[in-house]
Amino acid sequence: MRRTVLERFPAGGPRGSWPAEEFARARQDEGMAAEVVMDLETDAFLVIVQQHTADV
Repeated sequence: MRRTVLERFPAGGPRGSWPAEEFARARQDEGMAAEVVMDLETDAFLVIVQQHTADV
């Protein structure tokens, strides 16, 4: 399985603001299986989609 990062958002956003979740929701409304994950090394939220790859 392969993950593609669609967008990155800093974890220190304004209080009450959820830009990563809003972006992911907009992609979901377009039919993409987007989800938000936390990248602890960079302290950022990533919006990703997972793609199945064929084993060779």
